Amino acid sequence: MSKKYFKGAAASILLFSIAGVTPAAVSAEEASKDFSMTVFHNNDSHAHLENIAQFAALLKEKQAEHPNNVLLHAGDVFSGTLYFNEFIGQADLAFMNYLGYDAMTFGNHEFDLGTSPEGHKPLADFIKGAKFPLVSANVDFTEDKNFDGLQERKVVAEPEDGKIYNGIVKEINGEKVGIFGLTTAETADISSPEAIQFTNYVTEAKAAVAAFEEMGINKIIAVTHIGFDDNPAIDNDQELAKQVPGIDIIVGGHTHSKLEEPYVVNKDKEPVIIVQTNEYHKFLGQLDVTFDENGVIKDYKGVLHTVDKEGAKDPEAEKMLAPYTKQVNDTMAKPTGGTADVFLSGLRGLGGVRAGETNLGNIITDGMLEKAKEIDPNVAIAFQNGGGIRASIKTGPITYGEVLTVLPFGNNLAIIELSGAELKETFEHSVKEYPKENGGFLHVAGMQVVFDGTAEPGKRIVSLKIDGKEVENNKMYKAATNVFTARGGDGFAALGKAYEEGRASEPGFSDWENLANHLQGIGTVTNGLEGRIIATVPYKDLSLNSWAYPYVSDLYYRDILEKDNKFKPGQKITRAEMVSWIVKALDLKTEGVAAAPFKDLNGVSDNLKADIAVAYEAGIIKGEDGKFHPNQNVTRAQFALILDRAYEKSTGTKYTATARAPYSDFGKYSAEAVNAISMLHELGIASGYEGKFMPEQFTTRQQAAKIVSNFIYTLKVKDEESK
Repeated sequence: MSKKYFKGAAASILLFSIAGVTPAAVSAEEASKDFSMTVFHNNDSHAHLENIAQFAALLKEKQAEHPNNVLLHAGDVFSGTLYFNEFIGQADLAFMNYLGYDAMTFGNHEFDLGTSPEGHKPLADFIKGAKFPLVSANVDFTEDKNFDGLQERKVVAEPEDGKIYNGIVKEINGEKVGIFGLTTAETADISSPEAIQFTNYVTEAKAAVAAFEEMGINKIIAVTHIGFDDNPAIDNDQELAKQVPGIDIIVGGHTHSKLEEPYVVNKDKEPVIIVQTNEYHKFLGQLDVTFDENGVIKDYKGVLHTVDKEGAKDPEAEKMLAPYTKQVNDTMAKPTGGTADVFLSGLRGLGGVRAGETNLGNIITDGMLEKAKEIDPNVAIAFQNGGGIRASIKTGPITYGEVLTVLPFGNNLAIIELSGAELKETFEHSVKEYPKENGGFLHVAGMQVVFDGTAEPGKRIVSLKIDGKEVENNKMYKAATNVFTARGGDGFAALGKAYEEGRASEPGFSDWENLANHLQGIGTVTNGLEGRIIATVPYKDLSLNSWAYPYVSDLYYRDILEKDNKFKPGQKITRAEMVSWIVKALDLKTEGVAAAPFKDLNGVSDNLKADIAVAYEAGIIKGEDGKFHPNQNVTRAQFALILDRAYEKSTGTKYTATARAPYSDFGKYSAEAVNAISMLHELGIASGYEGKFMPEQFTTRQQAAKIVSNFIYTLKVKDEESK
C-alpha cells in the first residue's frame, strides 16, 4: 500500500492525537509501533559566530536529553559578518563539522560569490570540507566546473560526506527517515548563481517524495530555504506543504521567521509541521515528533531555545573560536578604505537621524540604492529608518568597527514594489511625529521629500519627487530598504501589506556591508546635507529653492524664529534679534535672571529684555558705555565674537584656532576677533567669499540663520566627539 493510503486511513484519529491525546481505540500494540524522534535545527546563521560556544553547549545538553535526533541547517551560512569576510565560510564549516550536522541545504547567500574572481570556488571548497552531505533537489550545478564530481542528482540511501544530493536517507534508532532539500528559485534574481540553475520546487519535491516512497520510507523531512511566508508566486513553505502530499516536516529558512510554535498545515488530515528559528544562532530549534506506523504525525512539540550570550560555553568550541575572533577583531580596527573629511551625523534630537536629513543617512541610503540597482536596475529609490542608525562616524579613516557600530543589527537588503499612493502613505507615517523624534523617520536616496511639519499628521506631505518628477498615485515604483522596514516594522502598514502580498524580495546583503563597500567606493567623504528632506516653513517671502531654506526651517522648528508669515531674509539682523536667537539656541533659561544694566532698552519687548539679560549674565555680550544698542545691525565680526563667547559658555572651553583663517581682509582687527573668525572658519560655521570674510559687512537674517543653525550642529558634534 502507498504511504498516502496509510496516512489517509489514519486521519480519523488526528483530531485527538494532534493535541497529544491518544484515543481509546488505539491499542497498546498499535502504540508500540509508534516512532519518536527529535529534529534539532537552525537557519540563516550568516556567519554569526560570536555566540557559537553558547550555542554548542546548549545543543549538546539537549542532544543528551534526546539521543534519537537529527541536526539540520536550512541555509544561509554565507555572508553577514567579518567571520565570513575573513574566512569565506571555513570558520562556520569548522563549527558545523564539530557539532555534527546531519545535512544542510543551500541558501541564496551561498551563491553570492558567483561574480567574484574566484567564482563559486569557495562554495565548492565548503562542500568538499563538509563532514555531512548537502541536500537540494532543485539546484543544478552541472554547468559550473567548480562542482565537478560533487553532485548526484538523485535520492540516495548511503550518502557520502562532502557531496550534494537531491535527498538522503538517515537511520535513526532503526527507523529510516528521508531528508531532501530545496532552495528558492528567487536566488537567480537576488544573488549571483551565474551558471547554476534552479528548477521548479514543487516538481522536484514531488519527485523526491516519490523516490522515498519507492524505497519504503514514510517519514519525510524537507529542509528548505524558500521562506515561510515569502512570495507565493515564486515559492514558500506553506505552499509546499499544500501542494506536495507526503511531506511530514518542513525545516525552513530564508525569511528569518521566528516561529515560536510550529505552524501546522492540514492539521485535521495529514499534518505537515513547519518550523524556523529566526537567525544568527539566536535560537536552537527543537521539534519532538511522534509518527504512527503509517508515517503519520500523531503528536509533536516544538520549542525555540534562546541562546544566552552570557550562558554556559562549550570549552572546545570556545577554544576553537579564539583565533577566528582575534583575526576578526584585528580587522574591526582596519580601515574600510573610506575616509571621513566631515563628521557623519548619527546624532539624536531635531536634525538628527530620527528627525531630519543627515549626511550619514544619505550615505547609507546611497549605498543601499547602489547595491539594489546591481540586482535590479529598475530600483529607483532607497529609504532607511532612522532608528536603525545607532552612532555617528568621526572624521578620519573609517574602520569596519565603526561601520558595525553604526549599523549593528545586520539588517538585510529588501526590494519592494509600491504604488505612488503607498509611497505617500509610507512617508506620511515617516514624518507624522516631526519635529519630535521617531525611529521610523526615513532617510532617502533617489528622491526628495517635502512636508509641512505643522500640518495635521497624515496630511503633511507637500511633495514627493523621484528623479525630479512628482510621484503618481497609480504608478508603481521599486524601492530598496531593509527587511525590518519592508515587513512593516515601525508601524509601516503600507509596506507590511505589500510584503504580505508578495511584492517584496529579500536579496540579502547586510546593511553594514553595503555601507562599507560604498564608503570604499567613495574614498574621501565630504558630503553635507543635500536638501533630500525638507520641512516647510510658513514664510511667504522665502523660496523653497533658496540656499537659506534648510537653515531657516531648522531654526523655525526649534522655536527660535517668530511664527509669522514673513521671514525678511535680506533684512539686516539687529543685535537684539541675534542675541535672542543665540540664547534660544543654547537653551538658556531666563527665569530669575536680573535685568541687564543697559540704559538703552526702552521700547524693547519684555521677551527680548529677558534674552539680553541672560546673555549678559552668561558673558556672551558686554555692551559699551552702559549701552547695548539693541536696534543696531550686526557686523560679521561682531557676530563671530559673540559666537566665540557662546561656544565657551556651552562647552566650558575657550576655543583657540589652530591657524589664522586664510582671509585677506582682517585689516586691523584685534587678535580676539581674528581668533573668533578663524573659529567659524575651522568649524565650518561660516565661510567667506573669494578669499575674503568681509568682517565689516552687516549680517542678513538669512546669513544669520545659516550661522546659528551651523553653530547648533557644531555644538552637538563637539559633545558627541568628546564622549
